[in-house]
This record gives sequence, structure tokens and C-alpha cells, in this order.
Amino acid sequence: MERALKLVAYSLPLIFAFAFLVPLIDQGMQALGMAAPFGLSTLTFALIVGAVWGLIAQTTGRWL
Repeated sequence: MERALKLVAYSLPLIFAFAFLVPLIDQGMQALGMAAPFGLSTLTFALIVGAVWGLIAQTTGRWL
């Protein structure tokens, strides 16, 4: 049980990125009428940005 909790705690930046940042980026781009680059959908672009940002936050321990 302790091992599972440590894994969840370690993964919190990624969980936050996929649960909060991805929908925020996607809906924000749609509301502003912005198109994603390279012909991607806004959701695909948001998933890429959220995953990269979450991985950076997970490895460095900081969001900025």
C-alpha cells in the first residue's frame, strides 16, 4: 500500500497535467478560435503540450 501511494505521489504532476491542463489548453484554444500548428487538432496539441509540461514538472520538481 505504501508503495502504491508513493507511485501516485510521484505521478501527481502528470496527473495534474492530463486532468487539468490538457482540457484547459484545449478549451481555451477553441474559445479563442486558435488553430493548432501542423494541422493537429486542438486536443492532440493540448495532449502534447500537457505531457511535455507535466514531464518537465515531474523531473525538475517545478512548473516554471
